[in-house]
Amino acid sequence: MNTLSTFANPSVTEPPPPVGTARPIDDSAATMAAPHILVVDDDPSLRELLQDYLGDHGLRVSAVADGRAMLARFEQDTIDLVVLDLRLPGEDGLQLARMLRARMPTLPIVLLTGVAEEADRVMGLELGADDYITKPFSPRELLARIRAVLRRAQPQGQGLSALSTLPPTLPPTLPMKATPTATPTGLASEGPALAVREDPRRACRFAGWELNLRTRRLTAPDGRKLELSNGEYSLLLAFCSAPERVLSRDQLLTLSRLHNAEVYDRTVDVQVLRLRRKIESDPFHPRLIVTERGAGYRFDAAVETLY
Repeated sequence: MNTLSTFANPSVTEPPPPVGTARPIDDSAATMAAPHILVVDDDPSLRELLQDYLGDHGLRVSAVADGRAMLARFEQDTIDLVVLDLRLPGEDGLQLARMLRARMPTLPIVLLTGVAEEADRVMGLELGADDYITKPFSPRELLARIRAVLRRAQPQGQGLSALSTLPPTLPPTLPMKATPTATPTGLASEGPALAVREDPRRACRFAGWELNLRTRRLTAPDGRKLELSNGEYSLLLAFCSAPERVLSRDQLLTLSRLHNAEVYDRTVDVQVLRLRRKIESDPFHPRLIVTERGAGYRFDAAVETLY
């Protein structure tokens, strides 16, 4: 069976398929507007599974087996996110990720890795991948990660206005000034009040940087103004609230209130890597956000609070 024959391009108008076809082509406006996901994996059964599952949950999906086919797909259509296996036979997945990031700096990338490939995962994230998931994994978890990455990419001018077409099975990102609501069962309901609306602090200063809590802007020691995503701002505010203390991932999730915006604790690692790229002089040898192996992270800076 030629698996590539199943990866129809929804942008091409074709006659209706015969009755009984597993996945008829839907050329409706909603389908055309849905985010387009490209899966790159050499396992044909996995490609077929992901194409069916993600397609059933409101995404356009194409799937290819190698880097050459991946590049060909980019020439044929617009891709909103790539799911890339790092272990493609005869190819270097990290090199492909590096090439994608160099050519398309804002393209969201989710890596598929093996359990024992920690070094590759870290390198992939350092190269600019947005998230990763280890094999074996559930399609439901991958779907959640894809949605989270697409939401984070939306404010960056990705042209992902079609995100509203996704089924709302995950809660939306918290607004900047959220009103406290009842906490669902199983989520932490207590912790320092870090909502901007309730915080009496005006700004936090550390190592020459200044975080303005009213404008949510970060000013560098040289005067540059840096934009922060919701996740980056919440995480930096959590670090400023507990400087020079070791914080576990669970504590950071609670302090930064990322539960509703993000899904899994490793998202903290992704946000830390992004934050390091903005505030560290050398993200590969961080001096402000220090990793405490087996424990979490420590913000190694004295923080001055302005009221």
